Amino acid sequence: MTLSYVVSGFAVGALVGLTGVGGGSLMTPLLTLLFGISPTVAVGTDLAFASATKTTGALVHRVSGNVRWRIVALLCLGALPAAFAATLGLKTFGALDQAIAHVIRYAIATSVLLTVVALLFRGRLLAWISAHPERQLQGVRLDAATVLVGAVLGTLVTVSSIGAGAIGATILVMLYPRLSPAEIAGTDIAYAVPLTAIAAAGHWWLGSINWELLGALLIGSVPGITLGSFAARAVPEKILRGLLATTLTGVAAKMVF
Repeated sequence: MTLSYVVSGFAVGALVGLTGVGGGSLMTPLLTLLFGISPTVAVGTDLAFASATKTTGALVHRVSGNVRWRIVALLCLGALPAAFAATLGLKTFGALDQAIAHVIRYAIATSVLLTVVALLFRGRLLAWISAHPERQLQGVRLDAATVLVGAVLGTLVTVSSIGAGAIGATILVMLYPRLSPAEIAGTDIAYAVPLTAIAAAGHWWLGSINWELLGALLIGSVPGITLGSFAARAVPEKILRGLLATTLTGVAAKMVF
């Protein structure tokens, strides 16, 4: 079984390297559907997995100067308290183990579908924003919206382990259309590091992290991400995103039905 976990880590890592999306939206459903791991443990383990992998990415982007730290601070201002509150909520209702498992299962499915929407309609959203610059938020309203987005993502990520990647990046593009793709990626990864770390710490407190599983996933994901990143230039992004969106739609349907 350990070998299966390593292979799964490699496969998900390769897809993340190819598309930049899918760490949580693929790994958590995979653990739940394929290996029969409980939703709570799948979420907790994936959060620890994400925290470890995103830390490396954030360091690279920091060296490259791709992180907008003010935006990171605003996102964390909303995300970190929300993650803490969501953890307390899971702890409070943890006695209803079967019920909370169903809630988490549906939260995972919802998050996966939101990721699909972000993948499919990101281009259209960008085109609409470019055509209506007067609709873009500015000043205090932009800051408040960023904090609110952080709070929503903090809750979503803590409960389902999904949302910090594709959803977060898409919203950042909508709020800050003048940022370069590298700055969007760097800022998105940088705020996700403390968010996933705190959420993972909360799940550790709840006892919902499988450390042996985490180690096996990380062993596979490192070479997977490396190879996927090199191969990304050879495969059209449109094809990759279409395949990923189709796969995630099937995953969400399976989670619900």
